[in-house]
Amino acid sequence: MVVDDEATNVKVVCRLLKLEDYSNFLTTTDAREAVQMARAELPDLILLDLNMPHVSGLEILSELQAHEATRFIPVVILTASTDHDTRVDALGRGANDFLNKPIDPSELAPRVRNVLTLKYHQDKLRNYSRDLEAAVRERTAQLEASRQDVTHCLARAAEYRDDDTGQHVLRVGKYARLVAEALGVAGEELDTLEQAAQLHDVGKIGIPDAVLIKPGKFTEQEMQLMQKHCGYGKRILQCWTSEEEQIFKNHANIGAKILEVGNSPILEVAVRIALTHHEWWDGTGYPLGLQGEDIPWQGRVTAVADVFDALSTKRCYKEAFPLEKCFQIMEEERDTHFDPTVLDAFFSRRGEIVAVQLRFADES
Repeated sequence: MVVDDEATNVKVVCRLLKLEDYSNFLTTTDAREAVQMARAELPDLILLDLNMPHVSGLEILSELQAHEATRFIPVVILTASTDHDTRVDALGRGANDFLNKPIDPSELAPRVRNVLTLKYHQDKLRNYSRDLEAAVRERTAQLEASRQDVTHCLARAAEYRDDDTGQHVLRVGKYARLVAEALGVAGEELDTLEQAAQLHDVGKIGIPDAVLIKPGKFTEQEMQLMQKHCGYGKRILQCWTSEEEQIFKNHANIGAKILEVGNSPILEVAVRIALTHHEWWDGTGYPLGLQGEDIPWQGRVTAVADVFDALSTKRCYKEAFPLEKCFQIMEEERDTHFDPTVLDAFFSRRGEIVAVQLRFADES
């Protein structure tokens, strides 16, 4: 792009560059059009006069620098001025090089070639950086999707022990997310909670089928065994102790590779939930007998989500209760089983809770 208020200067520059096999010129003798033309066409190089009516070359330089699309277009100044301050000012506004008028043909082509070569490499570097960022984003998304799939598979592996569809874990995760959102939790913490809550009953893997899918009432011994699933879940999800890690490392070299994996925020929250989602607000729950806010908030939220799903779906020991009865039972357990603040948050999202229930309903 050639910008000069003297048409003769524009013709001379274009003719000289055509002799060097340059083509595809964009020209104007009206400085007022220069910035808009540059934004529209995004030329590879601008040859710019400084002293022009209406708008000076220095003002055009400033406008080019101020706009993201034109900031990296190289500019070679065409000037008859040898004033040092003017040149410094132009450099400060983004000028890349200078050509003195009248134009020396032997100087024009090499300077243009040098500036264009530099721009080519800068563009290549920017494109590489952009492509690399896109690749990193794509890979990160793939890893996140894989992590979610593994989490869900582990959750379903436990849930299939007493749930033919495994939809229970999905519903509990989404209910917990809605409740937490109503409590003011946001962003990544919500994503972590939803996935971690799906693992709340992973400890069922350790419960015998005779107890887990028993249709009748548990004996005291069976109840004690069933209550152990919280502790089993903690052990399944928790990182190994240093002693356990050392034993396994000594067993086989491959174990060392497996154990190089770092801590997972999701599993940390999942451990908390697995261990505490059967604790009661009044302290009569299990396995630790925690009370009130001593129960981690993630456990209190998941407790509400889990109980609602248990009430509202068919189980081997009961039919599904009508929706209103589910809400009534939960309200009756305010301040005993449930944290009242968490319960209020659950009720405040009633419409969305029902929508999740319908969307992820068991096929039966």
